[in-house]
Amino acid sequence: MRLFVALSVYVALCTGSAIPNSDQYPPVPGDNSHYVEGVSRYIWMPDGDNKIHLVDLKATSRDAQLLNGFNNRYWLYTRRNPTNHQVLTVNDDNSVRNSNYNRNLPTKVVVHGWNSKGSSSMNPMIRDAFLRVGDYNVIVVDWRRAAAGVYTTSVQSVPGIGHHLGHFLNWLISRHGGNWNNVHLVGFSLGAHVVGNAGRTVGGRVGRITGLDPAGPQWGPRNSNTLSRNDGRYVETIHTDGGKLGIFDVIADADFYPNGGRHRQPGCALSPCSHSRSYEFFAASVTHDHFVGRQCNNLNEARNQRCNGRQHKMGNAQLNKSGSGLYGLTTGSKHPF
Repeated sequence: MRLFVALSVYVALCTGSAIPNSDQYPPVPGDNSHYVEGVSRYIWMPDGDNKIHLVDLKATSRDAQLLNGFNNRYWLYTRRNPTNHQVLTVNDDNSVRNSNYNRNLPTKVVVHGWNSKGSSSMNPMIRDAFLRVGDYNVIVVDWRRAAAGVYTTSVQSVPGIGHHLGHFLNWLISRHGGNWNNVHLVGFSLGAHVVGNAGRTVGGRVGRITGLDPAGPQWGPRNSNTLSRNDGRYVETIHTDGGKLGIFDVIADADFYPNGGRHRQPGCALSPCSHSRSYEFFAASVTHDHFVGRQCNNLNEARNQRCNGRQHKMGNAQLNKSGSGLYGLTTGSKHPF
């Protein structure tokens, strides 16, 4: 017996399965099963076109110009210009007067994540879903300069990007009209924390905030800039890769955990796919409004898909949405899920 135990330990050490080296490259592209928050150095992340990149979480950059949000661009789409954006520029009244912005319409704001831009796949997907079901001002925030390159620098840029977005919205509504109750901010991954900081900047007046698998690496409760339930009147999250590329913790008024809230999401072989499912689920929910969560008593029930409490819709385009708690549900593997 002692010989068997000794041989078992030897084999485990030789294969590297005992204590993994946190600085080693993950061997399989897109496989984040090695990742431990706060320990691992490397993780695979998708860009805005769903190409996978190996990210060094210890890499840093000194490009301070990226941190302030002055490079943000605000692209307006409406049913009058559903595919060709008009640029709105803070403190430039003519940019609004000469656009299709309508003060009487609700405003939807969409914010991308790391290594993405305004034309990345999630933005037209969500934009088109909104304009299909309602007459809205849809504003896509392009923050590509700060979102590109070193991940840690993008993380450090999030508060400045969010503050600038908040100041832009405050200027837009105060100068050109609108209603804070009819403003809905939607952000994916790092963009979820951007919209949280924007909501905080305007004093939590935003009617609704939706965080789509809020970014996990270098975030969480210890980061004061993380999206939280205090950032808007109603804040919800959709967790799809919790514990890896996304946060698994409860951070909002209503936290949804489809299919357990973690990898693997149905139809996904790799963690980055599960991460991106959050915005795919949301876009489908805007069009079909078919996802019904059941309340969970705790995170363990959500993780193990054993939630049987009261019902609450996940996603959709409603502006008067309210509610609180943890919710679980199951989905299909293909659109509309």
